[in-house]
Amino acid sequence: MDDDVKPIDLTNLIWCALGIAVTGGAAWYENAWLLNFIHVMCGVLWTGIDLFMGFVVGPIMRTLPPPARRAMILRLMPKTLFLLPTLSIMTTTAGYYHAQQLGFLALDWPQYGWVLAALVIVTILTVQGLGFLLPSNLLVYFEMRKPVPDGARIGRLMRRYVYAVAFQGCMQIAIIVVMARFVTGL
Repeated sequence: MDDDVKPIDLTNLIWCALGIAVTGGAAWYENAWLLNFIHVMCGVLWTGIDLFMGFVVGPIMRTLPPPARRAMILRLMPKTLFLLPTLSIMTTTAGYYHAQQLGFLALDWPQYGWVLAALVIVTILTVQGLGFLLPSNLLVYFEMRKPVPDGARIGRLMRRYVYAVAFQGCMQIAIIVVMARFVTGL
């Protein structure tokens, strides 16, 4: 293992908790401006990072020699481990409470179909992100930290991971389409 690669820094949980607390406070006080700001900014960051990682970083990493790929994963993973789940939680929480404020959860059909589409897509993104991608990232990260990583195990994990990331990218594009519909009027 590289001496300059630090283990996962759990003090990052402080920043995660702070972001989630601000989101909770905005929901508690029903601050429409802050809920909208959190929803839009965190959503842009979450979606942008997901798409950048999936369509730019992923293809580049596949072309790197194994030592460079290992070095990249060992430095990138500890950062995204905290950032992406926190952004997803803040985006969806702020979005739900802001939609409730704006009356979107009480719309009649067919307008409610757009709300339902948003809820389904966000549920898929969240379950896949927290239930599959995050654990897969951790397994690969911890395997890569071993003095002699099991390449076959990493390969198996990454094959499934690539398909999941591609699907995640498609869902991120779908949520952009749905959100554009909200902004331009249902």
